[in-house]
Amino acid sequence: MAAEGLAVSAAGYTLVPETTQLRAGEREDFRFTIVGPDRKPVTSFAVVHEKPMHMIVIHRDLNGYQHLHPDMAPDGTWHVPLVLPRPGVWRIYTDFSVLDAAGTPTPLTLGVDLTVAGDYQPEPLAAPARTTELDGFTIAYEGTPQVDAVNPVMFRVSRAGAPVKDLEPYLGAYGHLVVLREGDLAYVHVHPEEQLAEEGGVRFWLGLPGPGRYRMFLDFQVAGVVRTAEFTVVVD
Repeated sequence: MAAEGLAVSAAGYTLVPETTQLRAGEREDFRFTIVGPDRKPVTSFAVVHEKPMHMIVIHRDLNGYQHLHPDMAPDGTWHVPLVLPRPGVWRIYTDFSVLDAAGTPTPLTLGVDLTVAGDYQPEPLAAPARTTELDGFTIAYEGTPQVDAVNPVMFRVSRAGAPVKDLEPYLGAYGHLVVLREGDLAYVHVHPEEQLAEEGGVRFWLGLPGPGRYRMFLDFQVAGVVRTAEFTVVVD
C-alpha cells in the first residue's frame, strides 16, 4: 500500500495555507487553497461521503485528533474554525477529489505542518490494546492489520456488556477509520462495508504501507453524537 499524506504537492496539485503559525488554545479561521497545474485555485471538487473536503488534524506525537470539514468560498479559498490546544508541530491532511473538465475525479491527500509556539512536552501513546472505553461505550476490534495486504478489521461497539445495534450512518457510512504511522505520519483513510455485520459490527478492509507503530482513529455515531475511539497498534 502506498503511503499518503506525506507531501504538500502531488499530481500537479499543491496545498497552500495562508499561514503555518498558529497560537495555542485560540480559535482561528484557518484558510487554504488547493492550487492546480495552471497555478490557479481549484474550485471544482467531488462530494465524497457527503463532503467535498475532509481535513484531519493531529499533533506529531499522534494525540489531539480532529476530523473537520472546511467550507469553500467561490474563489477556491477553504476556511474552517481551528483550535490547536497544545504547543508543538501539528499535521493537517486535506483529503479530497478534484474534478477535471470532463468531470473525472482525482482523489488526493495533501499534508502540511503547522507550528504552535510554546513549551512543548510530548504526550506518550497508549499501549497497544484491542479494546478502549469511551463515554460508557466499549469499543473493540478483531483482525490484524498487515503490511501490503488488505485484510478485514472488525470494530464492535457495546454498552453495559450488550452490543450497540443502533449505530447511525455518519457522513454516509457506519464509521470512518483514519490510521496514522508514528514517525513520518503516513496516512490511511478507509470506509467500511455498506451494511453492518452481525451484532452491529463495522467491517473495514485495511492495508498498511509499512511496519511501525500506528494510531487508529474510529469515528462512529450513536444518537446523533459522533465519538472517536483511539487505538495503538504495532505492525511488523
